Amino acid sequence: MSRSDRMFEIIQFMRRADRPVTSIELAETLEVTQRTVYRDIAALQAMRVPIEGEAGIGYVMRSGYDLPPLMLTSEEVEAIIVGLALLRRTGDVGLQAASNGVSAKIAEVLPDHMERDLEDGHFYVSGWGVTPAGSAELAAVRRAIREETKLRITYSDAQDRSTDRTIKPLAILYYLEVVVLGAWCELRADFRHFRLDRISFCQTTDEHFPGEGKDLRTRWRDQHDLP
Repeated sequence: MSRSDRMFEIIQFMRRADRPVTSIELAETLEVTQRTVYRDIAALQAMRVPIEGEAGIGYVMRSGYDLPPLMLTSEEVEAIIVGLALLRRTGDVGLQAASNGVSAKIAEVLPDHMERDLEDGHFYVSGWGVTPAGSAELAAVRRAIREETKLRITYSDAQDRSTDRTIKPLAILYYLEVVVLGAWCELRADFRHFRLDRISFCQTTDEHFPGEGKDLRTRWRDQHDLP
């Protein structure tokens, strides 16, 4: 880890801490010596980062200090590169288009050497994955989740039995083989999962469920043992 990356991690660690942080804790977290921590703290203080305290007692950072936007480490830039490339495998055309905008915005504010990493193309992700869904347009489904708007769908199960349902969309699950919509189904009065390729009709309604989405998602995750 470079010194600049290490100093960035010290700032992040101290911003999250709710008590004085000792040099021993920082040294163990960063896998360096305490002497290195002392030098890095002194350098940060010289840069007017509001760190207070001293060796043997602990350090605190005054509240209200914000880092400049997008001070990313090299590994964080690489994580972004791979993450954006993986969007090709979701079949979500809207997110794929949005990823190009994200890449451009990140490139504008990164230091030159990190921008070269972003554009260098030294990571390759297979484009194989989900084919675009049928009648359920993913952009509309994502908007319905954000705005807590009910959807009316026609759904066919594995036995090709068709039902009309009104649902509260909660989350989209991207698998390699299929995209699944997790929702509260009013017909079954329970959580259900709907493969988007089996939805033959999908329409946004004028009905909303304001304030319910977060609680329903929590219950849905707990019920299905999701992180």
